[in-house]
Amino acid sequence: MCSMAASGLVTAAASKTTPSLQQVLGQKLMLDLRYYCEQPVAPGACRTPLTQLPPALAELISKHHIGGVILFAENLQHPEQIVTLNQQLQQAAAAQGTGLPLFIGIDQEGGRVARLPRQQSTSFSGNMAIGATFAEHGNRFATEVGEIMAKELLSLGINVNFAPTVDVNVNPQNPVINVRSFGEDPQQVALLGKAMTEAMQQQGMLVSLKHFPGHGDTHVDSHLGMPRVDHSKEQIARVDLLPFAQIIEQAAPAMIMTAHIQFPALDSSTFSSKTGEQMIKPATLSRSILTGVLREQLKFRGLIVTDALDMAGISHFFTVPQAVIETFAAGADIALMPVKLQSPAELANLAALLNELEAAVQSGKLQQQELLASYQRIVAAKQRLKELPKADTTLAQSVLANPLHRASELALARAAVTVVKGEASLPLTLNNKTTVLLMPDLSKGTLLKTYLQQLAPEAGKIELISLQRLDLDLAKRQIAAADQVIAGFISPMQSLAEIGGMDDLSGIRNLGEAYQQQQQYFLQLLQYGAALKKPQTFVSLRSPYEISLYAPYAERTLATYAYHGWQDEKGNWVSPVYQALAEVLLGHSKATGRLPVTLVAQPEN
Repeated sequence: MCSMAASGLVTAAASKTTPSLQQVLGQKLMLDLRYYCEQPVAPGACRTPLTQLPPALAELISKHHIGGVILFAENLQHPEQIVTLNQQLQQAAAAQGTGLPLFIGIDQEGGRVARLPRQQSTSFSGNMAIGATFAEHGNRFATEVGEIMAKELLSLGINVNFAPTVDVNVNPQNPVINVRSFGEDPQQVALLGKAMTEAMQQQGMLVSLKHFPGHGDTHVDSHLGMPRVDHSKEQIARVDLLPFAQIIEQAAPAMIMTAHIQFPALDSSTFSSKTGEQMIKPATLSRSILTGVLREQLKFRGLIVTDALDMAGISHFFTVPQAVIETFAAGADIALMPVKLQSPAELANLAALLNELEAAVQSGKLQQQELLASYQRIVAAKQRLKELPKADTTLAQSVLANPLHRASELALARAAVTVVKGEASLPLTLNNKTTVLLMPDLSKGTLLKTYLQQLAPEAGKIELISLQRLDLDLAKRQIAAADQVIAGFISPMQSLAEIGGMDDLSGIRNLGEAYQQQQQYFLQLLQYGAALKKPQTFVSLRSPYEISLYAPYAERTLATYAYHGWQDEKGNWVSPVYQALAEVLLGHSKATGRLPVTLVAQPEN
């Protein structure tokens, strides 16, 4: 084992015991433990959720001085199980003997990307919903959401949140960010991102802004390919970097996550991919961007963490060791999800990676002085974690989704509802009428129907048409016989970030085909109702950019920015979003939300 003492690079900031090179490198890795199969499986085929820590993985964390893990929805069942798993993880870290706790991270952004079970936690309507409330409420909801999410995560023993997303969404075709952004105004994104960052960090949560230097103007999902942003340096500074720059200066975030995106104006240097192709370096692997821009220009002193290294934006072009070596050489402190460890046969992958990293140090590809400085930043961040209370099931059960938190969740949903067109034609009347709900699936239709009936007990007949199991001819007959139509759609389709990650690649392809079919049917039925001159209401349930396509066929158009619901312990469907929507449709409350993005004409599909 190579000691770093021999390099003469130990500083006063280092711990009393000089770390070995293996300790330094292990602390710079953050592992994905989403699935684990004890029995032999083909690589990538394991789909058994890891809900308790197997001894083999506990030993791996201890032996290799691993610095952190990231949890996904599959790891998280209920408070007692989550607390127990996190205790097991911290016990494995304690066995390292360094006294350093483990980073336990999660993507709990709220809204579209939320890993905790929605029925047991407070997931809110997401960032664009918060952006829609800005004109009326300022940063109130950014602060409330940040505070509540941090309290709930910390009660479970999760100490790193990869949030908030501070990408400025200026591309209507963005498949992966859209409503994960606060909006298109860089200054507003900065203000709301700062408020959420400060609220989470005041609770003791380590926050990670993402995705540096900005994922807001892409039409390619970096899970699936290598996006490129051709902004000028001036535009990058004015739009993409502005939220990062202001929040770094004013709120000192603990971490910033990199983007697997090419920014030629910031770094046009090229690399040779594993297939021999010459390509521009993505930000994750660019020293000019991570060290030159983030460290030197923006004066960021926290931890730089990569986005998941198994994403196609990296893995298609680099071997695992190449990607980790290059991102460390660029200035990243932590490599996120560098290797798959889903079965006993794959556990050797970690030791092999660490051997490659040690060889890169010996050859001079990685500089010991920079590695030690990175290690010291990690140690400094972990000292803050020692002040946090221990994960506790009783505490978690009292904190998670408690009545005050649920009230805040509903308040945001209400404040976000936006009437884009036809406000004068509200409220709707359901009495003595047949109303057809044209919805993405039966559960969402049932949710909206339930709240409409609760608020209008004298309502006439309410029929559901689900796009998921659609009889097109029957749907047309229902619309023809109806007095009015309320139609809701969700654009764009789910992304890998929302579902979980690259393990879901085959599933997302199947979803893509079904989504395109549903989109075609939805537009066809909306046009059919318009041709029959039926009074129609269109509700955008996610990204409001779709309104330009569907609004011509409706008298009134609304946006909610979210569509989630869940079943409570009694089996009843619950949703703050549909409750808030029903209240506005029926005149029980007035919509005060404002679109945080500009609508542009969309071509018909």
